[in-house]
Amino acid sequence: MIQIQAALFWAYAAGATSALAAGRQLQVWERINAGEGPRTRSRAANPYLALTALFAAVLMVPTGLFLLWQNPAWATMHVAEGHEDVWADFVLCYAGGIPVAAVLGFLVAQALVLAGAGYWAYLQCVGGYFLLFGMLVHGWDGRGYQRFLSPGVGDFAEWPRDSVVNHVLDFLTSGTFLALLLFGAAVIGTMLATAIGWLMEGWSLPGADEDRKVPRVLAVVIAAAGVYGLPFVGALLASGLVRLLGGWLGLPLFAVVAGLTLLHGRSPVRWLYGLVGVPHRHWRAGAGDDGDYAAGGVTADRSA
Repeated sequence: MIQIQAALFWAYAAGATSALAAGRQLQVWERINAGEGPRTRSRAANPYLALTALFAAVLMVPTGLFLLWQNPAWATMHVAEGHEDVWADFVLCYAGGIPVAAVLGFLVAQALVLAGAGYWAYLQCVGGYFLLFGMLVHGWDGRGYQRFLSPGVGDFAEWPRDSVVNHVLDFLTSGTFLALLLFGAAVIGTMLATAIGWLMEGWSLPGADEDRKVPRVLAVVIAAAGVYGLPFVGALLASGLVRLLGGWLGLPLFAVVAGLTLLHGRSPVRWLYGLVGVPHRHWRAGAGDDGDYAAGGVTADRSA
């Protein structure tokens, strides 16, 4: 349901977010299947991966294709003016690329969670959403927000001659915005409800309360701010620096700021991540010699 140039970034970030939200369950799943035959360790048997792929295929792809058919100019960020300008094979690649990107994001984040690098799995979410918001805010030519807020070709052409307020009002009263509102309630609502539900499910596992340092409601707010709010602010900052200093100075400066904010050992983002209670240790941590596996206070027998 988002413009094509940003859709794959969104799908990757959504997949990574799903894996991070279900991180504790994935660790338990891996411990239960440790040493079992290939059938029980099949990727297709992972319910969280299957539901993520289903979400991408059933909700993200159809809504995106609907908007592409209804308004090809807006859906392509005004690269195409009508259906005749849209390459048919591109539509096919888009429809197949969304589930692939979601599954890829899930598998990368899952591998990091199982390796005890949960914070790096979180950075997959941040990176994907930063690229999504960066495309919508700045785009490839600094006019990303203009392309997003222009429902028609004529609206996009009128930007130099009309005020931002008028363009926003025109967009909010357009059929494209109504479609986004309806689809957003279904797609984003399902995405948020699933992530929150998987977080709650993970917190109910034995030992999870030892890692979660704040009440559940506050933990959900912190998680949402870290996954969605931080990348959006980062996209605004990056766009502003590029506009003020140019790409050659603005982007390196933003990279330094982002590196200090996200990678420094004492960064506030790392501290907030530690409050939420998502996995930060290797899934084999505390493995015993009797065939049982324990990590973060959860023990699962392999014969289960």
